Amino acid sequence: MKFALQKLQTADEPLRFEEEVDISELETMPNDIRSIPPVKVKGEATVDGDEITFRFNVSGTMTLPCARTLADVEYPFSFDAVEMFSLSPYHKEGDEEIHEIDGEVLDLTPYIKENVILEVPLQVFSDDEEVLDKALTEGQGWQLITEQKQEDKVDPRLAELQKFLDEDKE
Repeated sequence: MKFALQKLQTADEPLRFEEEVDISELETMPNDIRSIPPVKVKGEATVDGDEITFRFNVSGTMTLPCARTLADVEYPFSFDAVEMFSLSPYHKEGDEEIHEIDGEVLDLTPYIKENVILEVPLQVFSDDEEVLDKALTEGQGWQLITEQKQEDKVDPRLAELQKFLDEDKE
C-alpha cells in the first residue's frame, strides 16, 4: 500500500483509502501464522506541516494452530492503528513513535504487517468437537488427564494411614 508524498502534501482534506493488502509474507516468518489471506485496510491520512498521520483499521482472518491439538483454527481480527511519519530531517532523533520517510513514496505495508503480528494471540483453542475427538490422548511417556471426577485412590504405601482418617469421619 503505497502513497506518493506529492499527492499527500497537496491534498486539502484528509486522504481516505480502502484497499485489500497482501501480507502473506507473514506465513514464512517465524510466528504461528499458518496462512493469512489479503487483509482489508480502511482509513485516512492527514498532513499537518511536516507530519503525516495515518489512522486506519485492519480486518481479516488468520489461521493459527490450536494450543491443544495443533489443528488449524480460523482467527478473525479487526483493530485500529495510528502511524505517524515526518517529512523533516530535523525531527527528534530516537522518537520511535514518528517514522522517517525515505524517498518520494511512503509504503504503509511494513507497518500493517507489524501491527498484524502484534495482534496474534498467545493461544487459540478449537471449538470443533470432531477435531477434539481425533486429538491424541496418549503417547509414549504421557497421558492426557481430563477434569472428570475421579475416584479417590489411596496410595498403597499410605493405606494404613487412610484407616485413621476413616475412623475420624465416623
